[in-house]
Amino acid sequence: MMRPLFLWIAAVLALTAPAEAQKRGPLVLAAASLQESMNAAADAWAAAGRARPVISFAASSALARQIEAGAPADLFVSADVEWMDVLQREQLIRPGSRSDFLGNRLALIAPAGSRVALRIARGFPIARALGDGRLAMADPAAVPAGRYGKAALTALGVWPSVANRVAHAENVRAALALVERGATPLGIVYETDARASAKVRVVGLFPSGSHAPITYPMAIIASSRNPEAEGFRRFLLSPRGRAIFQRYGFSVR
Repeated sequence: MMRPLFLWIAAVLALTAPAEAQKRGPLVLAAASLQESMNAAADAWAAAGRARPVISFAASSALARQIEAGAPADLFVSADVEWMDVLQREQLIRPGSRSDFLGNRLALIAPAGSRVALRIARGFPIARALGDGRLAMADPAAVPAGRYGKAALTALGVWPSVANRVAHAENVRAALALVERGATPLGIVYETDARASAKVRVVGLFPSGSHAPITYPMAIIASSRNPEAEGFRRFLLSPRGRAIFQRYGFSVR
C-alpha cells in the first residue's frame, strides 16, 4: 500500500510546474478519520483566496512510513502521538511546529439495522454478541485506531475472547466499511467515523480510561519548502479552524 501512495504524491508534484510551486497549496498527509473535517477545513482555507491544500488520507502508520521514505509532503496530521514521536526522534518534522491538535472517542458500532445491545464494561460479552461473525478493526499492530481498540479490550478483560476473531482492516475507514456492508456484525472505530455514516449505529463508547487518550498531533515535515504549510497549520489551530473540527465531533486541544 505504501508505493501507490508515494507515486500519487509524486504525480501531484510532477503536475505542478516549478514556476507555480509558490502558488501550490500544501500537500497534507492526514489520518483516515479526518476525511470530512480536513476537506471542510481545506475548502474554508481556499474560500479565503488561498491555493487549496492537496490532501492524502491513509492510516497514520502508512503515512509516517511514507515520510520516512522521503515522501515530498508538507504537513502531517497523525491519529496518535506514537507515530509523530517516531518522526520527531528521526528529525523528520520541523522543530517547534508540533501541536497536539484534536481529540476523539472510541466507539463500538454495528450495522444500522442491527438490534445488538451491549453495555461496555469489564468482562462484557462481546464475543457472544459476534455470534459466528468477526470484529472489524484497523490493524491492532500498527494503526492507531486498532491499537486503541486492542488496549481498550485488553483493559476490559475481553481481548483474549476476540483476538482470533478480528477482521483486520488497513485503516479505520476500511473497518467502518466492513460494518457498513454488513460483512461484520460489530466494529471498533472513532466516534467521528460513526457520525459520518448513516449505515452504522453506535452500540456504545469505550470508557476513556480503558485506553490512552486519543490525540491527533500535527507538524510540518522537515523537508517542506512550501511557505503555505505554516499558514495552513496556523489556520487549523485558529478558533475558526478548530470550530470546523468541532462541527464534525472532534474535541479540540
